[in-house]
Amino acid sequence: MFAIPLGITGLGGAWQAARLTLQAPAWPAEVFYGISAAVWSVLLAWYLAKSFRSKFNGHFDKELRHPGTGPSASFIPLVGILLSSHYTEYNKAFWSALCLFFIVALTLLGARLLVHWLTGGVTLEWVHPGYLLPVAAGPFIASIGFSTMGWPQAAIAAWGTAGFFWLMIGTVVTVRFMAGIEMPDDLKPVLAGYMAAPATACVAWIVIRPDGSGIIQLGLTGILFMMILMQVLLIPQYSRLQFALTFWIFTFPVSTSASYGIRWFGTLGVAGSEVISWVLLGLATAFVLGIGMRTLVHVFRARRRR
Repeated sequence: MFAIPLGITGLGGAWQAARLTLQAPAWPAEVFYGISAAVWSVLLAWYLAKSFRSKFNGHFDKELRHPGTGPSASFIPLVGILLSSHYTEYNKAFWSALCLFFIVALTLLGARLLVHWLTGGVTLEWVHPGYLLPVAAGPFIASIGFSTMGWPQAAIAAWGTAGFFWLMIGTVVTVRFMAGIEMPDDLKPVLAGYMAAPATACVAWIVIRPDGSGIIQLGLTGILFMMILMQVLLIPQYSRLQFALTFWIFTFPVSTSASYGIRWFGTLGVAGSEVISWVLLGLATAFVLGIGMRTLVHVFRARRRR
């Protein structure tokens, strides 16, 4: 369920990019960030209360060890980093300290997951693109946080860490699929993880190097384009799946890709780039709001069946 505030935060980031490059109004970004903060806070309080009822008797560690959904534990600090890095413009000292706290939490969580995976905690048939989120997309997001706090050296170090694990874990994930091991339908939305890593990499690098040029930026853009095309070609398979809350996993990479597109086109200065940026923003907004409406329908129907 923490994929919900993660996706809404991603959309807030897209509107923030539009605010900086397209002179879009500030209120949509603030609304989406506010909604994300509220949903994230409620879910976190609910989760902590649930853990308290079980007396914290290995509750979190047990969920972390789950081979299918364990990596999604990283959604909690990821949302924290994105929210706190955004709010640094209002109180830099307080929100920077909070952002650093969540980066440390994500680092410890990623290290714990790596130890679990590398000591025989999972078998190959369970490995999926969601494994890229805590150790690849996560450090890329941490890099964005460091840049926002004004720590460029730390931002580059985090970006390099993410790049290493993107290559390492991404290779294992791809081998798993090319070995012909089929993925259960309820886990197929995590294929969006293939797009999350390059999308966050692109945003993190353009924040480090705002001019949007250079070999690295262009190479990352090409990788992201290929991953987007792959997701487009997977739409027929996605359309056959029954709707579930896991569909929210799609929203963050879609929003982040739009955010990067808006930032990157803003550096090109070519004819039509502004129109393309608004189209990207509109598509991302419609997609996330559509998933939100579909979720409300899903919940309403589920309650009626009870």
